[in-house]
Amino acid sequence: WETCWFKVELSIPPAWAGREVHFVWESDGEGMVWRDAQPVQGLTKEGEKTSYILTSSLKETDPHSLTLYVELACNGLFGAGKGSMIAPPDPDRRFTLSKAELVVFNRDVYELLVDLEILLDMAQLLGEENQRSFQALYTANQMVNVCDVMDPSTFPAARDLAAAIFSQRNGESQHTIHAVGHCHIDSAWLWPYEETIRKCARSWVTVVRLMECNPELTFACSQLRLISVLWQAQQFEWVRSWYPGLYRQIQDFVAKGQFVPVGGTWVEMDGNLPSGESMVRQFLQGQRFFQEQFGRICSEFWLPDTFGYSAQLPQLMRGCGIRRFLTQKLSWNLVNTFPHHTFFWEGIDGSRVLTHFPPGDSYGMHGRVEEMLKTVKNNKDKGRVNHSALLFGFGDGGGGPTQKMLDRMKRMSDTDGLPRVQISTPDRLFSVLEKESSQLCTWVGELFLELHNGTYTTQAQIKKGNRECERILHDVEVLSTLAVARDGAFQYPASQLQWLWRLLLLNQFHDVLPGSCIQLVVEDALQYYAEIRRAGARLQEEAVQSLCRELLQPKAGSTESTLVLNTLPWERTEVISRTGPAGTETLALVTVPSMGYALVREPLLPPQPVAVRKQEDGSIAMENGVIAVCLDMMGHLTSLRLVDSERESVPDGCYANQFALFDDVPLYWDAWDVMDYHLETRKPVTTLLKPLEITLAGGLRGSASFSLQIGESSTLTQEIILDATCPYLRFLTQVEWKEAHKFLKVEFPVQVRSTNATYEIQFGHLQRPTHWNTSWDWARFEVWAHKWLDLSEHGFGVALLNDCKYGASAHGNVLSLSL
Repeated sequence: WETCWFKVELSIPPAWAGREVHFVWESDGEGMVWRDAQPVQGLTKEGEKTSYILTSSLKETDPHSLTLYVELACNGLFGAGKGSMIAPPDPDRRFTLSKAELVVFNRDVYELLVDLEILLDMAQLLGEENQRSFQALYTANQMVNVCDVMDPSTFPAARDLAAAIFSQRNGESQHTIHAVGHCHIDSAWLWPYEETIRKCARSWVTVVRLMECNPELTFACSQLRLISVLWQAQQFEWVRSWYPGLYRQIQDFVAKGQFVPVGGTWVEMDGNLPSGESMVRQFLQGQRFFQEQFGRICSEFWLPDTFGYSAQLPQLMRGCGIRRFLTQKLSWNLVNTFPHHTFFWEGIDGSRVLTHFPPGDSYGMHGRVEEMLKTVKNNKDKGRVNHSALLFGFGDGGGGPTQKMLDRMKRMSDTDGLPRVQISTPDRLFSVLEKESSQLCTWVGELFLELHNGTYTTQAQIKKGNRECERILHDVEVLSTLAVARDGAFQYPASQLQWLWRLLLLNQFHDVLPGSCIQLVVEDALQYYAEIRRAGARLQEEAVQSLCRELLQPKAGSTESTLVLNTLPWERTEVISRTGPAGTETLALVTVPSMGYALVREPLLPPQPVAVRKQEDGSIAMENGVIAVCLDMMGHLTSLRLVDSERESVPDGCYANQFALFDDVPLYWDAWDVMDYHLETRKPVTTLLKPLEITLAGGLRGSASFSLQIGESSTLTQEIILDATCPYLRFLTQVEWKEAHKFLKVEFPVQVRSTNATYEIQFGHLQRPTHWNTSWDWARFEVWAHKWLDLSEHGFGVALLNDCKYGASAHGNVLSLSL
């Protein structure tokens, strides 16, 4: 990730007067040309950008001698790995500068070659049954006959032949493709956050140069404006801070309507795992940034590359002023082909948004004939709508559109036999789709991606950091708000909270929170979580000090007391642990009101203390008057019942709290995927290191603990806890994980029959089938949930809760949590 700088001194020969002069640079590392202390051109061989145009026609008044600087990075478009696209960075990889030249560019030859490319593609791809393929073929043949490569005076006649074909117009019914320039840049993936800042600058300055050089596009593309380029708020903020000169140019093009901010969120976040409040903050921070910087909010939610889309998103979009949604990721489904490209998507509350998947099934098209024909042929909503999007430009690692892509599409703007292609904007596309929307179908519920199910579990520390930090920021805001309400002198920490939220939102990017990123990014993410924990604890302490100042001052003669705060909106009665006068930990049963506090002097006495007893066979029974449980020596839950109903939850002969190890060898996407065939490799964990022993004998709390060996070299220790008055059993689990290509789960078979299980999602819940009747059911063999999943029948049910996990499944009567 180092960069090195080259000073380049150029001297253009006077004999090149009137010629187009380029500075050519080819290297396998990405580069940036700087001129007069400003970035002027990104250089990426993989992105087909290897030259900087010095002049389109050398004049006598132009500088003939000049100095440039090239910043060369030790990484390519897809990071610094070797051998495959998803290889980790190789510290021994070397990057080479293979060409640095001053050249004359022959524009006439280039245009001729683009003409021939389009004609030959038409001849090959339109098919023998289409007369236009023969017209294109014979025209290309005539061009070869007319053109003498040694005589440039023959070029115009050859080009005229091509122009005659390209100028033959379509009928009125022809499909219209809205081509939108695009440059998907992952905020972190195969490169760290800091490299993304440079990637943004390289890509965006290249786009600015393209906009400057293509004013004729307004006319050639149906009187529409120039290329539109689409970005996230966080990346704008990076460029604003690091490249202020470039940012001012971008602002100018935004004002002209050419550089179009879309998305509406702080980053292109994961579409499943962030909490409801986090998703609201993604939109709040994104929309606020666009309003402050560009005077407008986004009307489209733009999320082309995340691993599924929560059923809550339509309601959140509508609440944030967004009625339109674009993605293409469901084209990656491994099992079922999604049945629509343009449709209404309905969320769990009935909110609907107009949704479009570009039918070319990509966000990185190159403007080729083949892509235009695929866009029309592949469209699942023919007859309902006659317009669709095509996103063109190199992506993932940046790069963006090229001049050649634009030149290809100019020739296809309205050519008989091909769909109409117009450079457009998202707003124009969706405005037309809205007018055509009367026949569109509606999809209700989540947009589940049938791939990358492993991202719900990969990188456990990132998942834990996200959930913990979401909780910390919630608590800080609740306590700070109460402190302001009670004491007008208290300063609400708005700027610190915005900074902490933006750190958390950044880590929710769709390759960071899912864990599908390199180790360097994981280290950065964990550092950000540590910063949120540290700063959050300080802000929380300040709010509590202001809110409860008098309560925290011990009064003379008063008995020792503990201040207990409840930041949740319901009254809670729970057992807490507190430090006694001698520094020892003591337990207390307390009741604290909703969003309130309690001073605990004399703890409550439970209506019934927890009873713990060891049976002759080594098993342990615990009961608290609400539930009764039985555990065997391996830590299995062999019985769980409600005392009042005597209803047994664990089926006869079954073990709940059963750990199971699976092989995890996916087809390709290692950090992303777990394949359905992993279920065939289930091995129960049976190697006992330390049998179940009582650790707390009852009263306010009873507990027992045990240890297991997992696989070759990993260990698991678990403490199972039952508190007084508590209607649930807690499992504190610690795993020392040293396995490779293995998947650990914990299973709870329950005596409940239901064809659907219920899973918590953002601000609500979702039902998914517990059977595999259809391919759509079977493709959900591993799903995501937030804090709970539940299997219930009339009058009875069992729920499995967690504090930092997301991967889950419910098949038949077995609830499973992926660890």
